[in-house]
Amino acid sequence: MALSANDAFAAGGGAKRRRRYGRGRRGALSEINVTPLVDVMLVLLIIFMISAPLLTAGVPVELPKTEAGAMQDVPDPITISIRSDGRLYVGETETPFASLSPRLKEMASDTTRPIYVRADGRASYEVVARVMASLSTSGFTSINLITDTGGPSSGSEGSDATAGEEAAP
Repeated sequence: MALSANDAFAAGGGAKRRRRYGRGRRGALSEINVTPLVDVMLVLLIIFMISAPLLTAGVPVELPKTEAGAMQDVPDPITISIRSDGRLYVGETETPFASLSPRLKEMASDTTRPIYVRADGRASYEVVARVMASLSTSGFTSINLITDTGGPSSGSEGSDATAGEEAAP
């Protein structure tokens, strides 16, 4: 008598089927789904990329615009901000003018550490000059004024001064 392949398995002959004991038909997934993790990480990356430049300047001042080019980033400078009302900030901490020099000397181990002065465009020239003189007499050698780019050109073509003189009769 001839048996078909199905009959041989049904009768218990031939190869035996292996069964998983203790598990149902579908086993538990042991892999992590990485797609939602990648989505969340990309959203966080975009948020940090947008917000990081906004965190560099802590004291809100309206910088004057000049035609000077952008500076290269310097690691760990000291930033002094001068608001339009004349208040001084070292970093984000308000500091009276009398304690500006001692505070900077305790912050900087050497006088070659760069200092950025961010003065509001409406700040008094007297206050800015006093701060610059105080920094200079304290021995600091790398003092930089921070401005916005895109100001009026100082060249003779198209400048406001020459255009006004030519228009007058």
